[in-house]
Amino acid sequence: MLKFLNRNKKEQAEVSSVSTEQSVGFFKKLTQGLTRTRQGLVSKVGNLILGKKVIDESLLEDIEEALLSADVGVAVTRGIIADLSSQLKRKQLNDGEALWAALQTHLQALLLPVTQPLHIDSMDEPYVILMVGINGAGKTTTIGKLAKHLQKDHKKVMLAAGDTFRAAAVEQLQVWGERNGIAVIANPQGDSPAVMYDAMQAAKARHMDVLLADTAGRLHTQHNLMEELKKVKRVIAKLSPNAPHEVLLVLDASIGQNALTQAIQFKEAVGVTGLVITKLDGTAKGGIVFAIAKELQLPIRFIGVGEGIEDLKPFNGEDFVAALFAEESNE
Repeated sequence: MLKFLNRNKKEQAEVSSVSTEQSVGFFKKLTQGLTRTRQGLVSKVGNLILGKKVIDESLLEDIEEALLSADVGVAVTRGIIADLSSQLKRKQLNDGEALWAALQTHLQALLLPVTQPLHIDSMDEPYVILMVGINGAGKTTTIGKLAKHLQKDHKKVMLAAGDTFRAAAVEQLQVWGERNGIAVIANPQGDSPAVMYDAMQAAKARHMDVLLADTAGRLHTQHNLMEELKKVKRVIAKLSPNAPHEVLLVLDASIGQNALTQAIQFKEAVGVTGLVITKLDGTAKGGIVFAIAKELQLPIRFIGVGEGIEDLKPFNGEDFVAALFAEESNE
């Protein structure tokens, strides 16, 4: 019995060790992936702040300009400057180090409400996740990576190739299905609502835990796209009243403020419930994450910081800010 307990403790320690290594590994990946944003945002602000003996309103104006140039957004920037100015008047910012710490604290507080990982807890079968977004945001690739993430969580996953307006999207999703050993319901000759109907029926019949549904990212007009997505939602709801359980909007961080504009449009049209922000590793505009958090108040479920299948990870605001402010030598 004692031998069994000792073995069990050893196994738990090994699992904990692997988990810690994976966590450290992704933080390093995140830090590396945010290099361009750090150079465009944190390094620029840091050069203004660190080493300063006197903190005054003139310095705050310079910080404001730097934040705006890094796609942090007007609303977020105003909030940060107002907070720092208030602390300055209360004589709480004695030097550059104190100001630097206050900036990090403010940014972490901004992301705390939107740090809400996706939890598959519905008793319905299947749990339907509708993926929406403009072509080029990385939507289909995100579905493949998310499918892998869910499989690692022991979920039975099926894919629906609902972007019937782009043959390459169907083929791309089928490649992901083959790579992950997942069934893909597709009908390139049919329309998206018909594909969703077939996929819902198949997922129910095969007792799938999760159905990941791709959708079109571009029609002739933005109005047509939104109307098509609404129709898809209605078809899904007819077969499962609580579905879709999640509407995930995939946003490309590299387009900066345009990503925020897209998010507002999709939120109003199709009731987005969560966000996936991709391509953070290839842009200096990662500051848009703060603007999105402030303006939309929607959970950021996942972020993408690389091309690999393991590079889609649940979002954690505290880790995000820590990686942004990490020392260059930590990379």
